[in-house]
Formats: sequence, C-alpha cells, structure tokens
Amino acid sequence: MSKWLTQEWLDETQRMAEGQPERPGVNATLQYVVTGAEGGNIDYYWVIKDGKIVESKLGKLEGAEITLTLGYADAIKVQKGELDANAAFMQGKVKIDGNMGKMMSLLPITNSPEYKQLQKDILEITEF
Repeated sequence: MSKWLTQEWLDETQRMAEGQPERPGVNATLQYVVTGAEGGNIDYYWVIKDGKIVESKLGKLEGAEITLTLGYADAIKVQKGELDANAAFMQGKVKIDGNMGKMMSLLPITNSPEYKQLQKDILEITEF
C-alpha cells in the first residue's frame, strides 16, 4: 500500500498504468493542485504521450497545458469513486484552467473500461 499523493504512490500508479492502450496523438501536460490538505496544498503533474502517462511527479510543471484544482476532501471522493470527476467539474468542485480542447481530448480515455478498471486497481493499493 502506498500513501495517497506521495511520490511513491505516483510512481506505483504510473507503473500500473503502463498496461493502458496506446492512443496515438493524445498528448497533454496536466498540473494538479489539491488544496486544503494537511500541511498545505499538494501539487503534482502528469505528462501524457500517446495516451500513456510517461511522467508523474510531485511539484509544479512549468508551462502545463491544463491545470486542475480541487479541494482535498473532494479529491479523495473522486479517487475513491464516490464522486464522478465530470460531475465534480459541473458542480464547480474542480476548476480547470488552460486548454479546454486538450482536456476534452482526454475524456475518451477517462471514460474507457480499461481506465475505469485501472482506477479500481489503484484504489486497492492506496492508503488514505
């Protein structure tokens, strides 16, 4: 088990995602900001190439195309599958800044059966 939102957890989840299907041309850089965590905000980022996460690190990524900001409690609910990320966005619980077209290009991935299974598998190795 890995503690959620640690580098160890990001590394482990990236390894788990290696089996996801390649999606040529689906490339993006995403910055996540989780606010209100104990000890302050938690920043991490993903670099996606051809639909696969090739880099997943704590910290800030200069020039990220998309920034997603959400509160700690809502982030836990999304991670646990108790709150749909799309619903959270519609309810104003997730703020998205940056290239919305690029963000929309990622939706087929997040709605795929493979990604949904990956989320379940990640939940099993996550300690909150």
